[in-house]
Amino acid sequence: MRITSHAPAKINLDLRVLGKRQDGFHELRTVLQSIALHDTLSFRDRAGPMTVRSRTPGVPRDRRNIVWHAACELWKALGRRGTPGNVAISIRKAIPMAAGLGGGSSDAACALRGLCSLWGVSPQLSDLRTVASHVGSDVPFFLDGGMSLAYGRGDRIRQLSELEPFWVVLALPSFGVSTATAYSWFDADRPSLGEQTNHRRLPRGWRRRMQVLVNELEDVVAVRHPSISNVVAALRAAGAERAGMTGSGSAVFGLFTRRADAMAAQREARRATWRTVLSRTIGRSEFARLTSADR
Repeated sequence: MRITSHAPAKINLDLRVLGKRQDGFHELRTVLQSIALHDTLSFRDRAGPMTVRSRTPGVPRDRRNIVWHAACELWKALGRRGTPGNVAISIRKAIPMAAGLGGGSSDAACALRGLCSLWGVSPQLSDLRTVASHVGSDVPFFLDGGMSLAYGRGDRIRQLSELEPFWVVLALPSFGVSTATAYSWFDADRPSLGEQTNHRRLPRGWRRRMQVLVNELEDVVAVRHPSISNVVAALRAAGAERAGMTGSGSAVFGLFTRRADAMAAQREARRATWRTVLSRTIGRSEFARLTSADR
């Protein structure tokens, strides 16, 4: 048996760092939005130990891969001993790594769905969410997708009513930024940034004025990589409803209501020698169709 499923990327429309937690993570409040750009995972019955494979350079093929971690957490939650076996997992990457687009977390959530189908189990959604939160901070969001407000370390999810559709221009530099590195920069720069405001509520009217949304990691990353600010400014000048860095970087996005405007903005972003991808936002129903497992 072979099962194939897709793992869509996300962008952070807004991201506020509310403080440092006792467990070492940062307390966040962020608005997550699914986009159509996706990885593809396949799951196949095969005798022997579990394997995880990808042709993309830099993707781990062992326990360092978050997909491997997700499989082990699900196996344990099902009350099974040892480590998973008799399954071969293949990952075809389209989401850039270390870009703030959630590719690894989405792959992990995809693995949870795909393996449940392959193994013929149907755990309660609340139980699957618990497993997902053990795997990684963003993973619970990728079980449903759409647009959500995430709290805590990003694992507490509240679904929001969906936005109007937008075209999304992604600008991708040649460098990546790891999540741990971005937050270490934030901690190092925090005294010079002044006291952080406890932004626990979204600004009023933000859906009509998306420029009031911010990513509090953007400035500290842009200090080290000034080209990020340049590309954000170029997308704004091209008419983006919202432009900024997503997650901990290094990808930058711009939202456009018209495809022609998005394509024109792509050309502007390419002047910075950044690679660009044209995508679009997707709601929960399309997310569900995209991520459904095909046998």
